Parts: sequence; C-alpha cells; structure tokens
Amino acid sequence: MSKALALKGATIDFVVPYDAVHPGIDFMTIHAATGLSPLERYGLGAYDSKKVIEKQLSKADINDLKDMRGVQKRYVQYVERLCITNKPDVIHAHDWLTMEAGMRAKEITGAPLIVHVHATEFDRSGSNAGNPLIHEIEYQGLMMADRILAVSGITKGIIMQKYGIPEDKIEVVHNAIDVLSFDDGYEYDFRTYKYLEALKSEGYTIIVTVTRFTIQKGLANFVRAAAKACQKYDKLVFLLAGDGEQREELIKLGSELGISDKLFFTGFVRGKQWRDAYSVGDVFVMSSVSEPFGLTALEAAHHGNALIISKQSGVGEVLNNIFRYDFWDEDMLADHLIAIATSESLKKSLQDNVKMEYDKISWDDVADKCLKVYEKLKGNS
Repeated sequence: MSKALALKGATIDFVVPYDAVHPGIDFMTIHAATGLSPLERYGLGAYDSKKVIEKQLSKADINDLKDMRGVQKRYVQYVERLCITNKPDVIHAHDWLTMEAGMRAKEITGAPLIVHVHATEFDRSGSNAGNPLIHEIEYQGLMMADRILAVSGITKGIIMQKYGIPEDKIEVVHNAIDVLSFDDGYEYDFRTYKYLEALKSEGYTIIVTVTRFTIQKGLANFVRAAAKACQKYDKLVFLLAGDGEQREELIKLGSELGISDKLFFTGFVRGKQWRDAYSVGDVFVMSSVSEPFGLTALEAAHHGNALIISKQSGVGEVLNNIFRYDFWDEDMLADHLIAIATSESLKKSLQDNVKMEYDKISWDDVADKCLKVYEKLKGNS
C-alpha cells in the first residue's frame, strides 16, 4: 500500500519499532524507533494478548525493550520528536500497536488521524474476551480518529457493534497483493516437501494452511474436519505451516483422532520459504474464527490453490470462485475437501477462476481510496 501511495505522489515517513536493512525500499523514509532487531521483536508477543502486561503507558519502563509496553512507550517518544521536525498533513496509524502514538501525534500537531484496523482484540482472542487494556486502547483510538479504515465489512461490523462507532465514520478498504513482488527469482524448492510431492504423484490431494497457531485461526475445528474427511476418503494429507501457542495441542488432537500420519507441521517458516508451502498445495483452507481480511488466501491463489474460506473471513468479500463455510461446521468443511479431492475438473475450475479474480485486486485501487480520504480530511482541517 505504501508503495502504491508513493507512486501516486504521497511523501511517507514510516515508523517501525525495530531496526533493520530494507533493501529495495526507496519510495519512503523508514524510521527505526528502537534498536531492536527483527528477530527480537517477534518475541514480544504483539499478537498474543496473554503476553501483554496490563499496564498504562505512563507506568511502562521506556528502557525495557523486552516488554511490549516499554517498546510502545519508546515508539510514542520517537513519534513525538519526529512530529516536531516533520509535521504531517495526515497521520495514518495501524491497529492498537500504533494507536497511542497516532493519538499523541494528533495532539501535538493537530493533523487529522486515520486509524486503519487490520484486526481487533475481538478477532485475536476469538471471542468476546481478550485483553481489557487492548480493548481500552482500541476504543480510545477509534473514538479519537477522524476517519477509520476497515479491511473488510466484517471488521466494520465489529467496530460498530463492539465499540459503538457510527457507521458513517468507517470506510471499508479491502487489502490486495503485489503480484510483481513474487517475480524476484525465487524458485520452488522441491526438496523441501519431497515426501509430499511423492504422495501427490500417487494421487493424494495436499491441503495447506499457512497461519499462526492461535485460537483465532480455528485450527482445532480444521483438524477435526480433516479427520472426518479422511474417514470417507483416504488420499488426503494436510500441511500446517507456521507456529504458535496451539502447536502441541493440535499435534495431540491429531493423535487422538488417529490422523497423525496425515498431518505435517513445518514449524516457523522463515523468509520466502512459505511460498514452498503454497506451491506444494492443491487446496488452501482458511479456517479462522474471525479473520478481518486474510491476505494468505490471495497468496495461495497466486500459487495455484483452490480456496476454502470460512464465512468469518473478510477475503471472501472480494472473491466468488471459492468454497465457503461457517468455521464451526466441520462436516461442511469435510464435504468441501472431499468434493475437490475427488473431482479434478472442479479443482482445476476453482484454481483457474480464483486466479483470474485476485488478479484484478490492486493496491492502486487501495491507494486511490486512501488518497481521497487524505484529501477530504486535509480540506476539513
């Protein structure tokens, strides 16, 4: 999105909470708010509410960069200083992690604040629970925002229902993928999934999911549906690429259901290796309990997968040639898996048609919508 905005004339100061080299990014200025390495930031639990200590920012230790709240306090401090030297026309904050910095920047500069919601705490917790501190930050950010961008109609509905935000304050701006970013010379490594390739040659269908192993992703329902499908059709195997708090639970569940030999866990997938998981797959499943959008579905479609998407996933709003089901309906998911696996023509039709659909989803369109919001807010300020 930033690249598309820059190509249309936007000047962007992009603040990240870590320090790294960003090769090929010459279209915006990237600011490192801390000296953390990219690997160090992964251990902070940004998307695991249980790891976030329930403390107000004022009580956080700005020198404790092993604590998420300490990092956020340092981030806010950096944004404060940046706003003095580089006064923005508009402030664009993404999710709860940067909302406090966005609110502070608005307070200092008077510039309009846009809050871009990719996921709420209700999504991440998979329920009405979650971390009260994060709920509070999200509520404050949404209330102070001059305009809210939601990545799907599902997310817009949650913002309205759970936080009481008026509908006319929220605009839906769906995500996209940069197809050209895949043309970087990376080639699928057949050695990575040699055994699965051998199974494919014997007529097995490879079912793939690439995700974090958290409650939000509905993976327990996915594994139970896999077991039900295997009872009716044997030539199915399942590749679960990723890692997370539910890993051991899912391995145990697979054992209890008698499908341990059908489930393959990759562990954390580094760099571009996740592309290998897509490339070996025939069918991609997004089983999320609540998925604001779901870019991985578009990436999977690019790599030739048929898609089965839960009705609770926003990406289904922009695609038609997919199978959809309610995340809890394990029987329906099992039936979808069997239908695709036993019909080569159906599988090929889904793979080919969804590829033509996602090809029309462009970051240029997203940038145009954002720029219209920017210009309107600048005119009102």
